[in-house]
Amino acid sequence: MIDKINQLRAEIEAATAADLKEVEALRIKYLSKKGEVSLLMQDFRNVPAEQKRELGQKLNELKTLAGERIAALRESLENVESVDVDLDLTRTPSPLPLGTRHPLSLVRDEIVDIFSRLGCTIAEGPEIEDDWHVFSSLNFAADHPARDMQDTFFVTRNPDVLLRTHTSSVQSRVMEKTQPPIRIICPGRVYRNEAISARAHCFFHQVEVLYVDEHVSFADLRQALLYFAREMFGPDTKIRLRPSYFPFTEPSAEMDISCNLCGGKGCSFCKHTGWVEILGCGMVDPNVLEACGIDSTKYSGYALGMGVERITNLKYQINDLRMFSENDKRFLEQFRSAR
Repeated sequence: MIDKINQLRAEIEAATAADLKEVEALRIKYLSKKGEVSLLMQDFRNVPAEQKRELGQKLNELKTLAGERIAALRESLENVESVDVDLDLTRTPSPLPLGTRHPLSLVRDEIVDIFSRLGCTIAEGPEIEDDWHVFSSLNFAADHPARDMQDTFFVTRNPDVLLRTHTSSVQSRVMEKTQPPIRIICPGRVYRNEAISARAHCFFHQVEVLYVDEHVSFADLRQALLYFAREMFGPDTKIRLRPSYFPFTEPSAEMDISCNLCGGKGCSFCKHTGWVEILGCGMVDPNVLEACGIDSTKYSGYALGMGVERITNLKYQINDLRMFSENDKRFLEQFRSAR
């Protein structure tokens, strides 16, 4: 019996299996009721009394060895078979619909891309600003209505800390630290104390452009505006400039484009005028240049600014500003193929 036990021990130690079926075959061969280890246990009854202690110990060790070896083979094969070699672990769960970029992000990026072709680089600044960069450096009078709490969100009781009302504050920060030539575009979120409605919101998004260099003229501004309008709304778009007033530009103008719905013929969207206002612009006021440390006798420049929501309204015919911030999937999914 000792020879048989040693023979089975050698077989079990050398046993291998290619799959779980072979592991089960090994279990049946050695540990089933009619298995070889079980048959030896039955023969143990015929062993002389003086050999029972030694042989009983060896049989128990053999049975334990067989159980451990089969369990180890099963575990190793289960781990291998649980991994599908064709499984792509980078795939998202299915079905998981792909999202889309927000319409405001799409339009903002398109505006930035258009002006980047004119040499503009992106400049950014803080949304919590001080009075100097938002108002004083931009030629706002001390009693200007924009400084009133009815128009502006002040963060503390200190009237010097506020949420920026326009991204022009980024322009003043850049001009303080950079000498011309300056050619930047400033996208960002701004805040104004307005009642929320279909046409207005307490926060919205702006994109402003600043170009300062020697011999910059209003003709340069007009050409940049015409290029932008035709790139954004189509090659047949026309523009017109109407005199206006802004504290930080002189002269100032508001720009209209020919209505992209009726082609300038007149419709309810353009109030039957054929024109739609999209932005404000003008030549940078010399007082602004001087306040920011730039010699206004040597340099001139133009600035323009537009609301991203306004451009998005025109591009996609959206008539309610509140839809941009409500995160309604039914609305957002319409822009899946917009970019």
